[in-house]
Amino acid sequence: MVRRKVSAWAGFVQGSHREELLICQFSDMTNSKGCIWSGGNPFAFSLPLVLAQLIFIFFVTRITFALIQPLKQSMVSAQLIAGIILGRSGFGRFDAYSALIFPPEGRMVLQTISDVGFMFHVFVLGVQVDPTMLRRAGRNAVLIGVSSFLMPFALGGLACYVLPHLTVIDDATAHFLPLLSIINSASFFPVITSLLSDLKILNSEIGRIATLASLVNDGCIYASSILLTTIDASSNYSKWNGVLAIAWIGTFLIVIVFAVRPLVKHIARTIPEKGAMKESHFLMIAVLALLCGFVAQSLGQPPAVGTFILGVVVPEGPPLGSSMVYKIDSFCTGLLLPAKFAISGLTLDIFSLGRGKSLLGVEAVILLGYLGKFAGTLVSAVHFAVSFQDAVPLALIMCCKGIIEASFYISLKDTGAITSEAYALLLITMLVITGIVRPLIWYLYDPSRRYLGYRTNSIQHLDPTSELRVQVCIHNEDNVPSLVNLLDVSNPSRRRPIAVFVLNLMELKGSAAALLVPTHNRKGKPKLKSLPSRSEHISNAFNILAHRNQGSMMAQHFTSIVPYATMHDDICTVAVDKGVNIVIIPFHKQWAIDGTVGANFPAIRMVNQQVLHKAPCSVGILVDRGQLADNTQILFGHSLFRITMLYLGGPDDDEALAYCCRMLGHPHISMSLVWLKHSSDNIEKSMESHMIQWFKANNVDAGRVSYQEEVVNDAVGTTQVLRSLEDSCDLCIVGRDHKQSELTLGINEWIECPELGFIGDMLATSDYSFSLLVVQQTPPGTEFITTQPLQPVASSFYSGSDKYSQHSASGKYSQHSASGKYSQHSGYGPFG
Repeated sequence: MVRRKVSAWAGFVQGSHREELLICQFSDMTNSKGCIWSGGNPFAFSLPLVLAQLIFIFFVTRITFALIQPLKQSMVSAQLIAGIILGRSGFGRFDAYSALIFPPEGRMVLQTISDVGFMFHVFVLGVQVDPTMLRRAGRNAVLIGVSSFLMPFALGGLACYVLPHLTVIDDATAHFLPLLSIINSASFFPVITSLLSDLKILNSEIGRIATLASLVNDGCIYASSILLTTIDASSNYSKWNGVLAIAWIGTFLIVIVFAVRPLVKHIARTIPEKGAMKESHFLMIAVLALLCGFVAQSLGQPPAVGTFILGVVVPEGPPLGSSMVYKIDSFCTGLLLPAKFAISGLTLDIFSLGRGKSLLGVEAVILLGYLGKFAGTLVSAVHFAVSFQDAVPLALIMCCKGIIEASFYISLKDTGAITSEAYALLLITMLVITGIVRPLIWYLYDPSRRYLGYRTNSIQHLDPTSELRVQVCIHNEDNVPSLVNLLDVSNPSRRRPIAVFVLNLMELKGSAAALLVPTHNRKGKPKLKSLPSRSEHISNAFNILAHRNQGSMMAQHFTSIVPYATMHDDICTVAVDKGVNIVIIPFHKQWAIDGTVGANFPAIRMVNQQVLHKAPCSVGILVDRGQLADNTQILFGHSLFRITMLYLGGPDDDEALAYCCRMLGHPHISMSLVWLKHSSDNIEKSMESHMIQWFKANNVDAGRVSYQEEVVNDAVGTTQVLRSLEDSCDLCIVGRDHKQSELTLGINEWIECPELGFIGDMLATSDYSFSLLVVQQTPPGTEFITTQPLQPVASSFYSGSDKYSQHSASGKYSQHSASGKYSQHSGYGPFG
């Protein structure tokens, strides 16, 4: 018989706060060295045991998340629930399971590893924080953040004073109730932004208010914590201990700001904007994070506080911040962090709640904190002109708790500051309230509600001599030449001016807060560290175009840094605020020189589909195959740039034709209108579209403008006409949707990209080499036109130059007011 070996002996001894478990670990029981072949138990050794624990925790967490994700719950909730399932409230009630998977000696190693993982996770959260946002927060956001802290703190403090007179409160509970009221007043910035990102409302109006308010709330929490630490140290030891604590913390912050921060910024400057950071740089910053954790722990603070402070001084976003997040986040968050909450769940026993004393008072303070948070946010938001319909979800957002609060609860329990029963109440209440609130927010608040149902003037219904407002969207610098030249062929003139709104779109990487700011007229203003140099390059290209057409074109620039999932919200927000007539968005595929697809961006396709569905104006998708990117033909007129408008009928074709009419008169383009008709149609003039009639009456000549009717019998004939355009066209313009007829019967059965329509989808295949612009006039479900400008709620919550909504496109030729009100012409003129 082979004697079963164990790696440690354990017993209980009296600790500093309570009776604690003492574990004696054998030094030679680390690696099993293949003991399974000799009949041994690998779970008796430290390394195999911790590996098995991490695997087990990972799978339980992922299964839990898969079950609760349809209810709009977060990964943090899944990790906490998994910890409860694995602990004494779940599987831990079985002694054989506990002895095998989570023996006392196995918990120590796992807890140490999980704490290191949590430190680096908090470091990543710090990297994603942009402290300069506090400078951009307006007065209203500051007051909402302060009131969301003061109201729950006041109610909690009142409860701490009143409860001992109403019920029995033991001394231990009475001691930590004030601390509890402070913690429940928190709305931590990483928690709120993570919630907003999960619910896809990070860049919404309410999302931006909540982001700023939570950042202000964090400042209140940190100031209160330092004050409370000083008072506690002075009362328990001596008055000088509190002063020394503040002095050492201040010294630590000074070293971080004036010594470590310049070093980190120097490292960031050495990394190319689109390059990768060196491994030596990564290791240097990782060691600095460990050092900051060590110093914070030595000063009596949680080690995660030190790593968070270091993360804040690391420049967020690319190239350094996003690289650090990419290298650390997946491993620490996905594998090590769940172990942190699994360990906390091992000691949580929800069945012991009924046996604790003073639990009613603890729960009263907890609930009053949530109530105060909701009321404080709701009242202040309504006072600052946030509608009640939006203020309710905003207040619910600020009530949500997450990973930072859970870690505080665990830390307080481990240090004996709160009892196990109070810890269980805090954790269970957080899970229940946050679990209820998250789907409520998703149900109550839809950011697209702000612009759905609103409609700016389409090009067709716009006075031909009034200003045309065009919004162009840039995903990368390769989009710039084609969009610049498309605006150039749109023929800006003093009689038909064009206002251009350039929206530079970037994916949110290495940062927690979405950004939408104007980047024009920023001379003398501080440059936002979140904006890379490409913003200036893009702005310069369109400014040169506007300067070349001075007096007939002006350009304003905006930069949006958001997740792809909600990028369409910023596009539609700018379109509404600026009264845009048409939004031009690049196609998600890019072509190589040989005519094949060189790059494919599914995320951009998702954005385009959302814009087509929700945009408050006309939308054009530009498929560029290189003709538009070559500006010599358009600028210098070595040969005419050939544009063909393919007309089949319907509102989208009318809108496309109206845009073509704007291009007429450009000295270096030729325009050809091809009307596809069925052979059985009545071709009398009375049956012609009013757009066709106007085009024929005013623009057809023997020179650069031509018109032709193609009579076909079926989809085969339509395909033949399309193929005939190959050698006589540089840019084809077509509507997205058409009247259903035999001309297109069968074509839509092979459609690959529905966002282009069936004709556009056919022209976007590799069989054709010309560029394509597909135009949609009215998104589905949008029926009416607004005549009032929409003022964004969040504009008053940004200070200084970042009120992106207050920049108008008015110039000496503009017919729009400085308030952003756009043209109210509707249904008159040759296009009406």
